[in-house]
Amino acid sequence: MATLARRALWPAVAAAASLIAAVLVAPAPAHAHGVALVPGSRTYLCYVDGLQANGQIIPSNPACAAAVAQGGQQPLYDWFGVLRPDAAGRTTGYIPDGEICGGGTTKYAAYNAARADWPTTHLTAGSTIQLHYSNWAAHPGTFHMYITKDGYDPTKPLAWSDLQSFWSVTDPPQSGGPGGFNYYYWDTTLPAGKTGRHILYIQWVRSDSQENFFSCSDVVFDGGHGEVTGVGGSQPSGSPSASRSASASPSVSPSASRSASASASPSSPAGGGSGCTATWALQPSQWAGHFQVNVTVKNNGSSTLNGWTVRWTYTGGQGFEGAPWNGTLTGQPPNVAVTNVDWNKVLGPNASTSFGFNATGTAPASAPALTCTSP
Repeated sequence: MATLARRALWPAVAAAASLIAAVLVAPAPAHAHGVALVPGSRTYLCYVDGLQANGQIIPSNPACAAAVAQGGQQPLYDWFGVLRPDAAGRTTGYIPDGEICGGGTTKYAAYNAARADWPTTHLTAGSTIQLHYSNWAAHPGTFHMYITKDGYDPTKPLAWSDLQSFWSVTDPPQSGGPGGFNYYYWDTTLPAGKTGRHILYIQWVRSDSQENFFSCSDVVFDGGHGEVTGVGGSQPSGSPSASRSASASPSVSPSASRSASASASPSSPAGGGSGCTATWALQPSQWAGHFQVNVTVKNNGSSTLNGWTVRWTYTGGQGFEGAPWNGTLTGQPPNVAVTNVDWNKVLGPNASTSFGFNATGTAPASAPALTCTSP
Protein backbone atom coordinates (compact mmCIF):
# COMPACT_ATOMS: atom_id res chain seq x y z
CA MET A 1 0.00 0.00 0.00
CA ALA A 2 3.00 2.29 0.43
CA THR A 3 3.06 2.59 -3.35
CA LEU A 4 -0.13 4.63 -3.14
CA ALA A 5 1.94 7.65 -2.16
CA ARG A 6 4.92 7.20 -4.48
CA ARG A 7 5.36 9.56 -7.39
CA ALA A 8 8.58 8.95 -9.34
CA LEU A 9 9.01 12.54 -10.45
CA TRP A 10 8.52 14.21 -7.09
CA PRO A 11 11.52 15.80 -5.39
CA ALA A 12 13.26 13.43 -3.03
CA VAL A 13 12.06 15.13 0.14
CA ALA A 14 8.43 15.18 -0.97
CA ALA A 15 8.62 11.56 -2.05
CA ALA A 16 10.05 10.50 1.30
CA ALA A 17 7.37 12.41 3.21
CA SER A 18 4.63 10.92 1.09
CA LEU A 19 5.96 7.42 1.56
CA ILE A 20 6.01 7.85 5.33
CA ALA A 21 2.47 9.17 5.27
CA ALA A 22 1.27 6.23 3.21
CA VAL A 23 2.86 3.74 5.57
CA LEU A 24 1.17 5.42 8.51
CA VAL A 25 -2.20 5.25 6.79
CA ALA A 26 -1.94 1.77 5.31
CA PRO A 27 0.76 -0.51 6.77
CA ALA A 28 2.20 -2.93 4.26
CA PRO A 29 1.12 -6.55 4.83
CA ALA A 30 3.68 -8.77 6.50
CA HIS A 31 4.92 -11.76 4.56
CA ALA A 32 2.64 -14.15 6.36
CA HIS A 33 0.91 -17.11 4.83
CA GLY A 34 -2.81 -17.59 4.35
CA VAL A 35 -6.38 -18.08 5.42
CA ALA A 36 -9.54 -19.22 3.65
CA LEU A 37 -10.80 -17.01 0.84
CA VAL A 38 -13.80 -19.16 -0.15
CA PRO A 39 -15.64 -19.38 2.17
CA GLY A 40 -13.96 -16.24 3.43
CA SER A 41 -12.36 -16.18 6.88
CA ARG A 42 -13.22 -13.57 9.51
CA THR A 43 -10.00 -11.65 9.00
CA TYR A 44 -10.24 -11.73 5.22
CA LEU A 45 -13.89 -10.66 4.94
CA CYS A 46 -13.44 -7.97 7.59
CA TYR A 47 -10.57 -6.63 5.49
CA VAL A 48 -12.83 -6.70 2.46
CA ASP A 49 -15.60 -4.95 4.38
CA GLY A 50 -13.39 -2.23 5.82
CA LEU A 51 -10.86 -1.38 3.11
CA GLN A 52 -11.21 2.24 1.99
CA ALA A 53 -9.95 3.95 -1.15
CA ASN A 54 -7.27 5.75 0.90
CA GLY A 55 -5.95 2.47 2.33
CA GLN A 56 -7.50 2.77 5.79
CA ILE A 57 -9.70 0.04 7.24
CA ILE A 58 -13.05 1.30 8.53
CA PRO A 59 -15.50 -1.63 8.65
CA SER A 60 -19.24 -1.22 8.33
CA ASN A 61 -19.94 -4.73 9.67
CA PRO A 62 -20.54 -4.40 13.45
CA ALA A 63 -18.47 -7.45 14.40
CA CYS A 64 -15.57 -6.30 12.23
CA ALA A 65 -15.85 -2.77 13.60
CA ALA A 66 -15.73 -4.09 17.16
CA ALA A 67 -12.67 -6.20 16.32
CA VAL A 68 -10.85 -3.18 14.90
CA ALA A 69 -11.83 -1.11 17.95
CA GLN A 70 -10.32 -3.82 20.16
CA GLY A 71 -7.23 -4.80 18.20
CA GLY A 72 -6.58 -2.03 15.70
CA GLN A 73 -6.28 -2.15 11.92
CA GLN A 74 -2.99 -4.05 11.63
CA PRO A 75 -4.47 -7.57 12.10
CA LEU A 76 -6.57 -6.90 9.00
CA TYR A 77 -3.67 -5.61 6.93
CA ASP A 78 -2.17 -8.97 7.96
CA TRP A 79 -5.41 -10.86 7.30
CA PHE A 80 -3.40 -13.90 6.16
CA GLY A 81 -1.23 -14.11 9.30
CA VAL A 82 -3.18 -16.19 11.86
CA LEU A 83 -0.40 -18.63 12.68
CA ARG A 84 1.62 -20.30 15.41
CA PRO A 85 5.28 -21.20 14.79
CA ASP A 86 5.34 -24.28 17.04
CA ALA A 87 1.83 -25.77 16.62
CA ALA A 88 3.02 -28.98 14.93
CA GLY A 89 -0.56 -30.11 14.24
CA ARG A 90 -1.72 -29.73 17.83
CA THR A 91 -5.32 -28.73 18.54
CA THR A 92 -7.11 -29.45 21.83
CA GLY A 93 -5.03 -28.28 24.77
CA TYR A 94 -2.66 -26.28 22.61
CA ILE A 95 -5.04 -23.51 21.59
CA PRO A 96 -7.49 -22.89 24.46
CA ASP A 97 -11.24 -23.08 23.96
CA GLY A 98 -12.61 -19.65 23.16
CA GLU A 99 -9.38 -18.65 21.36
CA ILE A 100 -9.60 -20.97 18.38
CA CYS A 101 -10.41 -18.48 15.62
CA GLY A 102 -7.50 -16.25 16.63
CA GLY A 103 -5.11 -19.18 16.84
CA GLY A 104 -4.54 -18.49 20.53
CA THR A 105 -2.64 -15.31 19.66
CA THR A 106 -2.97 -11.88 21.23
CA LYS A 107 -2.83 -10.13 17.87
CA TYR A 108 -5.98 -11.83 16.55
CA ALA A 109 -7.82 -12.22 19.86
CA ALA A 110 -10.62 -9.88 18.73
CA TYR A 111 -11.62 -12.41 16.06
CA ASN A 112 -12.63 -14.94 18.71
CA ALA A 113 -15.70 -12.87 19.63
CA ALA A 114 -18.81 -15.06 20.00
CA ARG A 115 -21.44 -13.19 18.02
CA ALA A 116 -23.80 -13.88 15.12
CA ASP A 117 -23.07 -10.86 12.93
CA TRP A 118 -19.70 -11.69 11.37
CA PRO A 119 -19.60 -11.64 7.55
CA THR A 120 -21.27 -14.83 6.39
CA THR A 121 -21.09 -17.15 3.37
CA HIS A 122 -24.34 -18.87 2.35
CA LEU A 123 -24.01 -22.56 1.43
CA THR A 124 -26.00 -25.71 0.72
CA ALA A 125 -25.43 -28.76 2.94
CA GLY A 126 -24.17 -31.80 1.05
CA SER A 127 -23.07 -29.78 -1.98
CA THR A 128 -19.61 -29.79 -3.48
CA ILE A 129 -17.76 -26.48 -3.55
CA GLN A 130 -14.28 -25.42 -4.51
CA LEU A 131 -12.38 -24.01 -1.54
CA HIS A 132 -9.78 -21.29 -2.02
CA TYR A 133 -7.05 -20.73 0.56
CA SER A 134 -4.52 -17.93 0.19
CA ASN A 135 -0.99 -19.01 -0.74
CA TRP A 136 0.59 -15.68 0.17
CA ALA A 137 3.57 -17.80 1.15
CA ALA A 138 3.48 -21.34 -0.20
CA HIS A 139 4.41 -24.40 1.88
CA PRO A 140 3.88 -28.15 1.57
CA GLY A 141 1.40 -29.57 4.03
CA THR A 142 -2.13 -30.72 4.80
CA PHE A 143 -5.33 -28.73 5.23
CA HIS A 144 -7.59 -30.20 7.92
CA MET A 145 -11.22 -29.08 7.74
CA TYR A 146 -13.77 -29.01 10.54
CA ILE A 147 -17.41 -27.94 10.82
CA THR A 148 -19.31 -27.12 13.98
CA LYS A 149 -21.65 -29.81 15.26
CA ASP A 150 -25.43 -29.60 15.08
CA GLY A 151 -26.78 -27.24 17.72
CA TYR A 152 -23.82 -24.87 17.47
CA ASP A 153 -24.58 -21.51 19.11
CA PRO A 154 -22.59 -18.63 17.53
CA THR A 155 -23.12 -16.49 20.65
CA LYS A 156 -21.08 -18.89 22.80
CA PRO A 157 -17.26 -19.15 22.70
CA LEU A 158 -16.09 -21.76 20.21
CA ALA A 159 -14.66 -24.89 21.86
CA TRP A 160 -12.83 -27.83 20.32
CA SER A 161 -15.71 -30.04 21.41
CA ASP A 162 -17.95 -28.00 19.08
CA LEU A 163 -15.96 -29.09 16.01
CA GLN A 164 -16.03 -32.27 13.97
CA SER A 165 -13.54 -33.21 11.27
CA PHE A 166 -14.95 -33.86 7.79
CA TRP A 167 -12.24 -33.39 5.14
CA SER A 168 -8.51 -33.06 4.55
CA VAL A 169 -6.27 -32.51 1.54
CA THR A 170 -2.49 -32.58 1.14
CA ASP A 171 -0.54 -30.33 -1.22
CA PRO A 172 -3.47 -29.17 -3.37
CA PRO A 173 -2.85 -27.26 -6.62
CA GLN A 174 -2.34 -23.50 -6.72
CA SER A 175 -3.91 -20.91 -9.02
CA GLY A 176 -0.58 -19.10 -9.35
CA GLY A 177 2.63 -18.31 -7.55
CA PRO A 178 2.90 -17.02 -3.98
CA GLY A 179 3.34 -13.41 -3.01
CA GLY A 180 0.21 -12.12 -4.74
CA PHE A 181 -3.49 -12.84 -4.52
CA ASN A 182 -3.41 -16.42 -5.69
CA TYR A 183 -4.61 -19.43 -3.76
CA TYR A 184 -4.65 -23.17 -3.16
CA TYR A 185 -7.85 -24.79 -4.36
CA TRP A 186 -9.62 -28.11 -3.95
CA ASP A 187 -13.14 -29.51 -4.23
CA THR A 188 -14.87 -30.36 -0.97
CA THR A 189 -18.22 -32.02 -0.31
CA LEU A 190 -19.90 -30.25 2.59
CA PRO A 191 -21.51 -32.33 5.35
CA ALA A 192 -25.12 -33.26 4.64
CA GLY A 193 -28.03 -32.36 6.89
CA LYS A 194 -26.60 -29.11 8.20
CA THR A 195 -28.89 -26.13 8.73
CA GLY A 196 -28.43 -22.66 10.14
CA ARG A 197 -25.23 -20.93 11.20
CA HIS A 198 -21.93 -22.77 11.59
CA ILE A 199 -18.18 -22.21 11.54
CA LEU A 200 -15.98 -23.90 8.96
CA TYR A 201 -12.54 -24.20 10.54
CA ILE A 202 -9.31 -25.00 8.71
CA GLN A 203 -5.93 -25.82 10.21
CA TRP A 204 -3.08 -25.85 7.70
CA VAL A 205 -0.29 -28.08 9.02
CA ARG A 206 3.05 -27.57 7.31
CA SER A 207 5.08 -30.69 6.58
CA ASP A 208 8.40 -28.85 6.40
CA SER A 209 8.23 -27.10 9.79
CA GLN A 210 6.12 -26.94 12.97
CA GLU A 211 4.34 -23.79 11.81
CA ASN A 212 0.53 -24.04 11.42
CA PHE A 213 -2.12 -21.60 10.20
CA PHE A 214 -5.71 -21.20 11.40
CA SER A 215 -8.88 -19.95 9.74
CA CYS A 216 -12.50 -19.50 10.89
CA SER A 217 -15.17 -18.93 8.22
CA ASP A 218 -18.72 -18.09 9.31
CA VAL A 219 -21.26 -19.87 7.12
CA VAL A 220 -24.99 -20.45 7.06
CA PHE A 221 -26.56 -23.53 5.46
CA ASP A 222 -29.66 -22.10 3.85
CA GLY A 223 -29.54 -23.31 0.26
CA GLY A 224 -27.03 -20.65 -0.79
CA HIS A 225 -24.37 -20.95 -3.47
CA GLY A 226 -21.50 -18.97 -2.02
CA GLU A 227 -23.21 -15.59 -1.59
CA VAL A 228 -21.63 -13.38 1.05
CA THR A 229 -23.46 -11.02 3.40
CA GLY A 230 -22.17 -8.72 6.08
CA VAL A 231 -19.77 -6.82 3.84
CA GLY A 232 -20.37 -3.45 2.27
CA GLY A 233 -23.57 -2.91 4.23
CA SER A 234 -25.39 -6.13 3.26
CA GLN A 235 -27.22 -8.15 5.89
CA PRO A 236 -24.80 -10.33 7.85
CA SER A 237 -26.91 -13.33 8.69
CA GLY A 238 -29.61 -15.17 7.20
CA SER A 239 -32.04 -17.22 5.38
CA PRO A 240 -32.84 -17.69 1.71
CA SER A 241 -35.12 -14.66 1.96
CA ALA A 242 -32.36 -12.39 3.25
CA SER A 243 -31.21 -9.57 1.03
CA ARG A 244 -27.94 -11.20 0.07
CA SER A 245 -25.08 -9.94 -1.99
CA ALA A 246 -24.27 -12.34 -4.79
CA SER A 247 -20.55 -11.59 -4.69
CA ALA A 248 -19.05 -14.46 -2.77
CA SER A 249 -15.81 -13.91 -1.19
CA PRO A 250 -13.15 -13.71 -1.91
CA SER A 251 -11.77 -15.29 -3.15
CA VAL A 252 -8.66 -13.93 -4.39
CA SER A 253 -7.80 -10.51 -3.16
CA PRO A 254 -7.90 -8.38 -0.05
CA SER A 255 -10.34 -6.01 -1.70
CA ALA A 256 -12.63 -8.61 -3.20
CA SER A 257 -16.25 -9.41 -2.63
CA ARG A 258 -18.04 -6.17 -1.92
CA SER A 259 -21.81 -6.09 -2.11
CA ALA A 260 -23.15 -4.93 -5.45
CA SER A 261 -25.02 -2.24 -3.55
CA ALA A 262 -21.63 -0.63 -2.86
CA SER A 263 -20.91 -0.26 -6.55
CA ALA A 264 -19.51 2.95 -7.92
CA SER A 265 -19.91 4.41 -11.39
CA PRO A 266 -19.47 3.58 -14.12
CA SER A 267 -21.78 0.62 -14.48
CA SER A 268 -22.81 -0.98 -17.70
CA PRO A 269 -26.24 -1.59 -19.09
CA ALA A 270 -27.01 -5.26 -19.04
CA GLY A 271 -25.56 -7.15 -21.96
CA GLY A 272 -27.21 -10.38 -22.93
CA GLY A 273 -27.77 -13.37 -25.12
CA SER A 274 -29.56 -16.72 -24.65
CA GLY A 275 -31.62 -15.30 -21.78
CA CYS A 276 -28.45 -14.36 -19.89
CA THR A 277 -27.46 -10.79 -19.02
CA ALA A 278 -24.38 -9.34 -17.35
CA THR A 279 -23.91 -5.98 -15.62
CA TRP A 280 -20.53 -4.37 -14.85
CA ALA A 281 -20.15 -2.35 -11.63
CA LEU A 282 -16.90 -0.58 -10.78
CA GLN A 283 -16.25 -0.91 -7.05
CA PRO A 284 -15.12 1.92 -4.75
CA SER A 285 -11.90 0.14 -3.71
CA GLN A 286 -9.38 1.58 -6.17
CA TRP A 287 -5.75 2.63 -5.90
CA ALA A 288 -3.08 3.83 -8.32
CA GLY A 289 -2.89 1.48 -11.27
CA HIS A 290 -5.51 -0.88 -9.88
CA PHE A 291 -9.28 -1.16 -9.79
CA GLN A 292 -11.94 -3.67 -8.80
CA VAL A 293 -15.09 -4.78 -10.59
CA ASN A 294 -18.16 -6.84 -9.72
CA VAL A 295 -20.17 -8.40 -12.57
CA THR A 296 -23.71 -9.60 -11.92
CA VAL A 297 -25.00 -12.41 -14.13
CA LYS A 298 -28.77 -12.93 -14.36
CA ASN A 299 -31.00 -15.46 -16.08
CA ASN A 300 -33.82 -13.41 -17.60
CA GLY A 301 -35.22 -16.37 -19.48
CA SER A 302 -37.98 -18.79 -18.59
CA SER A 303 -35.78 -21.91 -18.51
CA THR A 304 -32.81 -22.91 -16.37
CA LEU A 305 -29.32 -22.05 -17.57
CA ASN A 306 -26.68 -24.75 -17.21
CA GLY A 307 -23.54 -22.65 -17.49
CA TRP A 308 -22.68 -19.14 -18.66
CA THR A 309 -19.83 -17.08 -20.10
CA VAL A 310 -19.39 -13.31 -19.98
CA ARG A 311 -17.20 -11.60 -22.60
CA TRP A 312 -15.88 -8.08 -23.14
CA THR A 313 -12.99 -6.28 -24.82
CA TYR A 314 -10.50 -3.97 -23.12
CA THR A 315 -9.13 -1.07 -25.14
CA GLY A 316 -6.75 0.47 -22.61
CA GLY A 317 -4.29 -2.32 -21.89
CA GLN A 318 -6.00 -3.42 -18.66
CA GLY A 319 -5.19 -6.80 -17.14
CA PHE A 320 -5.97 -9.03 -14.17
CA GLU A 321 -4.32 -9.02 -10.74
CA GLY A 322 -4.80 -12.61 -9.68
CA ALA A 323 -7.71 -14.74 -10.79
CA PRO A 324 -11.40 -13.77 -10.65
CA TRP A 325 -13.43 -14.97 -7.67
CA ASN A 326 -16.56 -16.99 -8.44
CA GLY A 327 -15.55 -17.22 -12.08
CA THR A 328 -12.93 -18.86 -14.30
CA LEU A 329 -10.83 -16.76 -16.67
CA THR A 330 -11.12 -18.54 -20.03
CA GLY A 331 -10.14 -15.69 -22.36
CA GLN A 332 -7.19 -13.37 -21.74
CA PRO A 333 -7.18 -9.58 -22.23
CA PRO A 334 -7.87 -7.73 -24.37
CA ASN A 335 -10.59 -10.19 -25.39
CA VAL A 336 -11.76 -11.29 -21.96
CA ALA A 337 -14.00 -14.26 -21.20
CA VAL A 338 -15.08 -15.38 -17.73
CA THR A 339 -17.00 -18.62 -17.29
CA ASN A 340 -18.95 -19.94 -14.31
CA VAL A 341 -17.45 -22.13 -11.61
CA ASP A 342 -19.18 -25.31 -10.42
CA TRP A 343 -21.25 -23.80 -7.64
CA ASN A 344 -22.78 -20.95 -9.68
CA LYS A 345 -23.18 -22.81 -12.95
CA VAL A 346 -26.92 -23.44 -12.75
CA LEU A 347 -29.25 -20.43 -12.73
CA GLY A 348 -32.99 -20.86 -12.61
CA PRO A 349 -35.37 -18.28 -14.13
CA ASN A 350 -34.77 -14.82 -12.60
CA ALA A 351 -31.84 -16.17 -10.55
CA SER A 352 -28.57 -14.27 -10.44
CA THR A 353 -25.01 -14.69 -9.26
CA SER A 354 -21.88 -12.60 -9.61
CA PHE A 355 -18.13 -12.74 -9.99
CA GLY A 356 -15.48 -10.17 -9.29
CA PHE A 357 -11.84 -9.39 -9.90
CA ASN A 358 -8.99 -7.01 -9.23
CA ALA A 359 -7.57 -5.43 -12.36
CA THR A 360 -4.38 -3.65 -13.33
CA GLY A 361 -4.29 -0.42 -15.27
CA THR A 362 -6.74 2.47 -15.28
CA ALA A 363 -10.43 1.69 -14.96
CA PRO A 364 -12.31 2.31 -18.21
CA ALA A 365 -14.03 5.70 -18.26
CA SER A 366 -17.09 3.93 -19.60
CA ALA A 367 -18.00 0.37 -18.72
CA PRO A 368 -17.21 -2.04 -21.57
CA ALA A 369 -20.07 -3.70 -23.41
CA LEU A 370 -20.67 -7.15 -21.92
CA THR A 371 -22.17 -10.14 -23.63
CA CYS A 372 -23.47 -13.15 -21.72
CA THR A 373 -24.08 -16.48 -23.37
CA SER A 374 -25.14 -19.90 -22.16
CA PRO A 375 -24.45 -23.27 -23.84
